[in-house]
Amino acid sequence: MREATFTFRVDESLKNEFSSAAKARDRTGAQLLRDFMRDFVKQQQEAAEHDAWFRRQVQVGLDSANAGRLVAAEDVEAEFASRRDETRRKIQSGS
Repeated sequence: MREATFTFRVDESLKNEFSSAAKARDRTGAQLLRDFMRDFVKQQQEAAEHDAWFRRQVQVGLDSANAGRLVAAEDVEAEFASRRDETRRKIQSGS
């Protein structure tokens, strides 16, 4: 792995506080910054993957609807009313 230097400006008091906090965790500021950077990159990749997955799911739904594969709202309401009633019965019976 090639290494590069990342230089940026930061308020001196923040730098000092960060260095002290890092030292209290037996880490260097550089180690923590690398960890933070890795975590941020990972979060961004996961968010992008989730966004792509979600967009694919929406497209599947749109394609299905455009093909006429729909469920009437009344049927959905009736199905979930039945599920709610069943859940209430289970709660009331102590199951």
